[in-house]
Amino acid sequence: MPYSSPRKTRWSSGSDRAARSSAAGEAASESASQVESSDAVPLIELSDVSLRFVNYADKQHSLKRAVLDLVLRRESAAPKAEFWALRDINLKIHHGERVGIVGGNGAGKSTLLRMLARIYPPSSGRVEIRGNVAPLIEMGAGFNPELSGTDNIVFNGAMLGFSKGQMLAKAQGIYEFTGLSEFAALPLKYYSSGMYMRLAFAIATEVHPDILLIDEALGVGDAAFLEKAKARLRGLVERSKVVIIVSHDLGSLREFCNRGVWIQHGQLLADGPIDDVIDQYLAQTTAHAASA
Repeated sequence: MPYSSPRKTRWSSGSDRAARSSAAGEAASESASQVESSDAVPLIELSDVSLRFVNYADKQHSLKRAVLDLVLRRESAAPKAEFWALRDINLKIHHGERVGIVGGNGAGKSTLLRMLARIYPPSSGRVEIRGNVAPLIEMGAGFNPELSGTDNIVFNGAMLGFSKGQMLAKAQGIYEFTGLSEFAALPLKYYSSGMYMRLAFAIATEVHPDILLIDEALGVGDAAFLEKAKARLRGLVERSKVVIIVSHDLGSLREFCNRGVWIQHGQLLADGPIDDVIDQYLAQTTAHAASA
């Protein structure tokens, strides 16, 4: 079947199932709860998942031109090309698995992570996420530079599902960890880049997720703070039911992960024990470099 063929797309989450179970009655809810608590049920399940991006060739297509096209009744469709970032991904990840995703630049690794974080919906296929997700992806992307550090703590906490009171209770611990207490009332636009990233990292790692998503290495400040950050991250990894890491640091993947997934050109090329997958990836990379 060609990738452009329409296929049913399904997206569901733990909250979706909870609502349906409540409507079905107490007996159905209890039965669903027993099934969901079983380790045999994957926390993440992707079935024939593909993601398509559309690249418009005409970069100068403006509102003015669109209006003129409409008035003059001329063709206005800009040339476009399809790009399949992910193709027919089938993946099940269970409780206790720490998955490292490897692949070259542009392979689709970060795109897959963003799909699991619900940033991108799939173009086709089915995505099941069972549990709350904490994405350590582009930390601080939701910050408002005009607001104070404390206001941004509350605002980011709301995006993670925490109330204002809950985040204010966490604020003191966040400031103690980052050493930014004296800047709590200062707007973020006056923070240095290092201060900015330290605050973002502290907020992102304050949660206790079922599923933890980590994209690439975390540049969170000087060497002393980096050691604190690594220790905090290890604790977060240990508390999470599932951890998925995208990184070019293969040593860290061997250290943190027990399973590896290799993605190439948007397709799943290998899936297995982390050492085996990394060795396969390195072997192909070395062979391509030698033949170049």
